[in-house]
Amino acid sequence: MTDFDPRTLIAETPIGVLATIRSSGLPQLSPVTAVYDRDADLIHVSMTEGRAKTANLRRDPRAAIEFTSPDGYSWATAEGGVTLTGPSDDPDDPAVDALVDYYRLGAGEHPDWREYREVMVSDRRVLMTMSITKVYGAKLR
Repeated sequence: MTDFDPRTLIAETPIGVLATIRSSGLPQLSPVTAVYDRDADLIHVSMTEGRAKTANLRRDPRAAIEFTSPDGYSWATAEGGVTLTGPSDDPDDPAVDALVDYYRLGAGEHPDWREYREVMVSDRRVLMTMSITKVYGAKLR
């Protein structure tokens, strides 16, 4: 078996399953598009205000995200505390700047930043940033 670096799988896999904690103590699982900043060891996820995962994180700012390889034989989980930025009522607010940075990190330049900023405000988008405190995983084949 070769050496397996869970952070490499996290960096290469944009879709993960975010686990937050409901008020009942049970997990809330949500598929999300995640962007990993390897240099800062942070995971970013854009979410909408008012959704269960956002409400859960406002109450208990701890989460885990699990990533699975396309063949299903490798997985990686990151755990950590999170901060939430936004939503904002102003397209030029620093909270929207953070969403611009998230987009750039994950996808590069947007064809119309003004439109993107307005959509982030109208959609009540919130940026979750996870500071990774633990990462683990395995390559099964």
